[in-house]
Amino acid sequence: MSKTGPKTLRLILGDQLNINHSWYKNVDDSVSYVLMELRSETDYTWHHIQKILGFFAAMRNFAETLRQRKHQVTYIHLNDKDNMQRFDKNCEAIIEKYQFEKFEYQLPDEYRVDEHLKNFTQSLKIPFNISDTEHFYSTREELKTFFSDKKVFLMETFYHYMRKKHKVLIINGDQPIHGKWNFDEDNRSKLPKNHKSIPPLIFDNDLSEIEAEIREANIKTIGSVDSRHFIWPVNRKQCLTLLDFFVVNCLHLFGTFQDAMAPVEWSVYHSRLSFAMNTKLLSPMEVVDKAIETYAKNPGGIAYHQLEGFVRQIIGWREYMRGIYWLKMPDYAGLNYLNHQNSLPKWFWTGNTKMNCLRNAINQSLQLAYAHHIQRLMVTGNFALLAGVHPDEVDAWYLGIYIDAIEWVEITNTRGMSQFADGGLVGTKPYVSSAAYIHKMSSYCEGCYYDKAKKTGKKACPFNSLYWNFFDKHEDILAKNQRLKMVYSIWHKMKPEAKDELLEQAQYYLAHIDEL
Repeated sequence: MSKTGPKTLRLILGDQLNINHSWYKNVDDSVSYVLMELRSETDYTWHHIQKILGFFAAMRNFAETLRQRKHQVTYIHLNDKDNMQRFDKNCEAIIEKYQFEKFEYQLPDEYRVDEHLKNFTQSLKIPFNISDTEHFYSTREELKTFFSDKKVFLMETFYHYMRKKHKVLIINGDQPIHGKWNFDEDNRSKLPKNHKSIPPLIFDNDLSEIEAEIREANIKTIGSVDSRHFIWPVNRKQCLTLLDFFVVNCLHLFGTFQDAMAPVEWSVYHSRLSFAMNTKLLSPMEVVDKAIETYAKNPGGIAYHQLEGFVRQIIGWREYMRGIYWLKMPDYAGLNYLNHQNSLPKWFWTGNTKMNCLRNAINQSLQLAYAHHIQRLMVTGNFALLAGVHPDEVDAWYLGIYIDAIEWVEITNTRGMSQFADGGLVGTKPYVSSAAYIHKMSSYCEGCYYDKAKKTGKKACPFNSLYWNFFDKHEDILAKNQRLKMVYSIWHKMKPEAKDELLEQAQYYLAHIDEL
């Protein structure tokens, strides 16, 4: 060890577990690191028990890794008697007790925490410094700068820019491999009948002691867990193992079936790496590089559209959503373009609904703290939008229930892409569908209490009448959207009595929504 500067306290947040950060290159006995488990973080929304367990376990493992590398680490546990349950109060006490001369932290990815630490440092009597997390492909401000002279913020445009800037799947300087940027049309297949995907890789972590601490603190949580056999990766080694498993066993079919859904296929060919990346145990660069390297080593074994679809989710969609978040917060969190005011159905918290697709997606979420993007967008999100649920309630549900949900990526996907509450900033149209799409992409409709083919009458699928009710209700603001021209053309050609039946059916379902 060597002492190279003023006695410095460095704060590490629970989603900043990047062991390759430049902070850790040298061991310096003038620098101490602190991680802390806080009620301010467990209580600001109602979290899934697996989410809290996953974060606490990953943080504890990260602290141990730092200690093994001879760094000085203070770890504040949830129930420590001196834990004041706030970043500022704990840091203030540590700085005063140990006479630190400087304070440092990395840029938070949540606006709420960013503001909290800004306010804290303004009151400090010692110097402070802020570092980048050294995680993302882009900076906070990069999307804002890129779109500074444009009125429309298309993800696809930003995706092209990111690919060219970072030379990802690029040839001849700035041209996409195979002459096309996006192969999404090849990535929309339903799972064949009786198809069995490869069983997902799960882990066997005993987190029962952490669960006992959470229960002792009386933290209100949702969902269930077998904490003696926790299935998610909670250290970097496990995250790398999951990445290896994905590129070897799943990447070759990822794109084709990335939108597919089935009751017994909770993972399909998805990587499930979002928790690993959002805690920064893995970097997006190493994930993308590993996928490209595997593709290159398997000529003919992995079709290009499988790879491109995966890369687009990370270097395109993930970076874009973060850019939108920092461009539009805090106002973004209050947007409600369609003025939706209804409450979330009670069965979103229990899974007790007769609708097969929603019962499966919600119960899976409650049991595993996970659902893939089409389950989130076109099942739970689709229904919430058709039902006119207030975006605040939808946000709270998504932010709490999923292990990978951190506000910067959750709110732009939920309030923007899923609920159209931003008026089309993220999504160019509302992502709603009748039963037809759900049947097209899944086997959920088979054996359902409701009939996917019926629009009205007894046991008519609620998605069908709610779909047309949604477009009728919002015609004054949605009819001018060019992407909805065909929808309104069909609606306008319907006979008045058919329209009345659909709207009457929808109103009945909305009035009895907790019974569906």
